[in-house]
Amino acid sequence: MKKKRSKMGWQLLAYDAAVFLAVEILLLLMYRGDEVITMRGRAIQVALTAACVFTCRIAGRIYRQIWRYGGIQCYIRLLMTDGGAFLLNFLLEMLLPVEKITFARLLATASVNLLCALAIRMVYRYAYKCGNTDTPLGRFLNLLLHVFAGKRVSVKKQAEARKTKIAIIGAGQVGVSLAEELMNNPVAAYAPRCFVDISKDKGGREIHDIPVLAEDESIAERLKELEVQEVVFAISSMDEEKRKQSYQYYRSEGFKVKVYDFPAMQSAGSKRHLREFDVEELLFRKPVAVMDERTNDYYRGQVILITGGGGSIGSELCRQLAKMEPKQLVLVDIYENGAYDVQQELRLAYGDKLDVRVEIVSVTNRAGMARVFETYRPRIVIHAAAHKHVPLMEHNCVEAVENNVFGTKTVVELCEEYGAARFMMVSTDKAVNPTNVMGATKRMCEMIVQCAGTYGKVKYSATRFGNVLGSAGSVIPLFKRQIAGGGPVTLTDRRIIRYFMTIPEASQLVLQSGAMAKDGELFVLDMGQPVKILDLAESMIRLSGVQGVEIVETGLRPGEKLYEELLVKTEELDKTDNSLIFIERDAPLERQELDRRLSLLRRACDSGDDDAVRAALHEVVPTFKRPEEVNGKV
Repeated sequence: MKKKRSKMGWQLLAYDAAVFLAVEILLLLMYRGDEVITMRGRAIQVALTAACVFTCRIAGRIYRQIWRYGGIQCYIRLLMTDGGAFLLNFLLEMLLPVEKITFARLLATASVNLLCALAIRMVYRYAYKCGNTDTPLGRFLNLLLHVFAGKRVSVKKQAEARKTKIAIIGAGQVGVSLAEELMNNPVAAYAPRCFVDISKDKGGREIHDIPVLAEDESIAERLKELEVQEVVFAISSMDEEKRKQSYQYYRSEGFKVKVYDFPAMQSAGSKRHLREFDVEELLFRKPVAVMDERTNDYYRGQVILITGGGGSIGSELCRQLAKMEPKQLVLVDIYENGAYDVQQELRLAYGDKLDVRVEIVSVTNRAGMARVFETYRPRIVIHAAAHKHVPLMEHNCVEAVENNVFGTKTVVELCEEYGAARFMMVSTDKAVNPTNVMGATKRMCEMIVQCAGTYGKVKYSATRFGNVLGSAGSVIPLFKRQIAGGGPVTLTDRRIIRYFMTIPEASQLVLQSGAMAKDGELFVLDMGQPVKILDLAESMIRLSGVQGVEIVETGLRPGEKLYEELLVKTEELDKTDNSLIFIERDAPLERQELDRRLSLLRRACDSGDDDAVRAALHEVVPTFKRPEEVNGKV
């Protein structure tokens, strides 16, 4: 490869030299200035200019570049080197004892020579890019390559015919970037046939010889005339309702619809690619960005411990925190596979720039957790470890209380013992007027955190949010699998409504609210309007394009209620600096009262009787109601 590049470099140098001489001869014959100069003087001037031009180009590594892939930066480099050569030539012209020529002639020589050099490279790049088409122009360009560069571009008629023909929605920077990438890649599986843009100013014009069509009522017929098979959305920002309408329109017209992920603002390690639309992009509002630079500064340089670091929320917390340059990130989890996956993902993305440690231990193991605190001395502790599956916890009450309640108590006590600065707990909307064991345990955890805020040295906070899209056990992955299998789609009750948010939103909320906490607050995000699960199922079926999928009711599961609430007392809300984050003020328990309730739960758990634990939860969490009491009011 090195020999080939060297050969091409010398070949291009020879062509540049020939062009340079041609320019000099042309100017000699045509230029009529006021200068009086001998032939010997002209020869010296030509040699001086050539020395300046080619010395600067070689020094600027112009002949080391591969021009067939050259972008604007390559041409700018040539422009700068020739500009430097002109200044050097002018300076030497003034200082050396040679016969002088006019400034106008000097500038004309440099300009025409630069223009010709740019033209050679542009024609070469265009020939290499378009010489593989079986058209008169393509064959001519291929001949030019063969004659002047000793190369031929293979014309792959069959390969081109096998490529999927696409229309790119959006003729902006992202769409053009996609088209360029596909055109420059001879083995790409896609061939762009046109752009589609809502801007009437772009309609009827061309970008890289690809027509730009204005989006109108006849767009589907025009795409079919161009034999378009798939439509690719390549727009960095688009109104959610418009996106949904466009998706449904192109699907209804028989086109397969994809989206182009361009990693302009994505997390480290991400790649650009074409993919199917995620249903979340079509059914829910645009994710709310709640992070700010002040929050980033708070976590930068800190030792941060995350319990449940391998779970859905915990792993996203790790990803968000990794961007903030913490001193050390400690993942604690009982499930080693999840924690290992997150560790490997972060190492791949950040390498040695991020210090990631994994400890496999249960939050109920006080001795094991104490060793972790002793080893790392975390300043910030984020408690995301919990059993969260509602029906399973109804039948495993003892384990739910041991892990959720007493696990939280253990972590809180260790934070005080080992001098942590801040403790943040991940809570749930199911803790509000709970109708199940899981929700009741999380409400009890909130009481522990609020009470600790009244006597502890650590700053405490808890953050509530609703259902998380894409998390383990969430309804959307279940619906996707059921639809892919031809149905039926099962839902427990057609009346059920839920709040939804994305995993990044939930994680950012925890981090920002924790950073702004003063002590003992319960933070809540404005999650917009709740979603009716029946509407969600119907929309997913419709958007999937699968026909004949039925929706079947299976009946409410144990502990399940028809609606979730985010606030205990909606009239007692305080605003924060972020308009989407609110604080619920709820009077914390006295420490003695909290200890009494925890003792009741401890005795119930020690008995090993799930019914005894459930009864104890009803006593210690006064808002814990039976599902029929709440659902009967709907």
